[in-house]
Amino acid sequence: MSIPKARRRAPLAIGAGIAAVALTLTGCSGSNEAETPDGPVELRMTVWTADETQLAMFQEIADAYIAENPDLVSEVTFEPIPFEEYTTSVTTQLAGGNAPDLAWILESYAPEFVQSGALVDIAPTLKETEGYAYDDLLDSSLALWQQDDGLFAYPFSNSPFAMFVNTDQLSAADQPNPADLVASGEWNFDAARDMSAAASEVSGKEGLVVRDFDYQAWENLSSVWNGWDAAPWSEDGQQCTLADPEMVEAMTWIHDAIFTDGAIPGPGVTADFFAGDAAMTITQISRASSLDDSFAWDIVPLPSGPEGQQNVIGQAGIGVFANAANPQVAADFLAYFTNPENAEKLATYFPPPRESLLTAETLGAANPKLSEEQLQAVVVEGIQDAVTKPTHANFAKLQDTVRAELDALWTADADVEAVLESTCSTITPLLEG
Repeated sequence: MSIPKARRRAPLAIGAGIAAVALTLTGCSGSNEAETPDGPVELRMTVWTADETQLAMFQEIADAYIAENPDLVSEVTFEPIPFEEYTTSVTTQLAGGNAPDLAWILESYAPEFVQSGALVDIAPTLKETEGYAYDDLLDSSLALWQQDDGLFAYPFSNSPFAMFVNTDQLSAADQPNPADLVASGEWNFDAARDMSAAASEVSGKEGLVVRDFDYQAWENLSSVWNGWDAAPWSEDGQQCTLADPEMVEAMTWIHDAIFTDGAIPGPGVTADFFAGDAAMTITQISRASSLDDSFAWDIVPLPSGPEGQQNVIGQAGIGVFANAANPQVAADFLAYFTNPENAEKLATYFPPPRESLLTAETLGAANPKLSEEQLQAVVVEGIQDAVTKPTHANFAKLQDTVRAELDALWTADADVEAVLESTCSTITPLLEG
C-alpha cells in the first residue's frame, strides 16, 4: 500500500454562502510520510446524499473492504450533510481540527481545494493498487482535479446535463416530439422555448425549468449559455467575460424566455418536473431515479445554441484530507471504493470516469429506466468533450457576489447588458486577487 503525499502550500480561504472558513493544514506539517496506525481505525466520509439506497450501497462496499482488511479498518461511516450547507460544514470541520478522512467535493470548489494543500495526492496509491486500471480513467474527467502531475480527488460522478421532457404535455399542446427534432437536427434552444411556452399555455403548468437554478444558483445557467459559447470569466480565471457579446446574447435569451415568452418560470415560482409540474427540465442524468409512471417522458441531449451543441457535466470528486487522522488508510480505502468492480456498482447513480464502463450496455444494466439508445445519446456521448459548470479558485466569493448582482436582472424591464457590465466591474477584483 503506497503512502499518499500531502502538498505543502499556504492555506487558502474557502467559503460557501455567507461563511468563509480558512483551511488549517496542521496535518501537512512535518514529514510527508504518513505513519501506519498500530491497529484498525475508523474512517469517516462526508457526502451530500441522504438517499438510503445509495448510502446502503456505499456501506455494502465499505463492509466488504473491512472484511478484507480487518487489520486496517474497523468501521467506515458515511456522514450526510445537506447540499446547501455542505462546503461550509466541511471547511468548518477542517478549520476546527475535525477533518473527515474523505469527502465529496463539488466541481465548482475543485480549484480551491486542489490548490489549498488540504488534499493528499492519491495518484500513487491508485496507480499501485493491484487491478485498479488507472489508465482506464478518462483524462478529461481527471483534469479538474490534477495539479503538478498529482491527482487530488477521484471524479466519482460525471453526470451530464440533459433535457427531460413530459411528452404527455407536449402532445396535448400539439408540439413535436423532441427526439424527432434531435434526429432531424432541429433540436435547439429556440425550439425548446417555443414548445415549452405552448405546453404551459395549454396545461396551465410551467414550461422549461432549469432545475436547481431558482434565481440563486446562477452557475446552473451554464447548461444554457454554453450553446452561445459564453462564459462568466476567461479560461485562466483572470478576466470577467460576463459582458462579452456572447453572454449578453445568451442572458437576453434567458431573460426574454422568462418575461416575454412565458417559457421559463419567473422568480418565486416553484415547479418540479418530476411531479408533473413542467413540460421540460434541464438537469443531470442522475435525476432519472425520480421518474415514475405518472406521465410519459423522454430524455434528450441539451439543445443547440447559435454556436452549436455543447455537452455540460456536473462533476464531484472524492478527496482524502491531509490533516485527517489516517490519510494513508483513507487513500487505500478510496482505491477499493473506486476500483473497476465497485465503480460499476456506483454507476447505477454516478456515471464513472472509466472509459471501459461508459457503454450503453453497461450503464443500461445499472439504469433500467433508461434505454440503451437514451444512455448512448445522453450519457456516453454527453461525457465526451464536455465542459463543467463554472469553477474558480475564488469561487465561493464569486458565487455570492454574482448572485447578488444578478438580482437586478430578474425584473421584466431589466437592462441586461448594463446589469452584466456592472457585475463585471464588481467581480473583477475577486478575479484578479
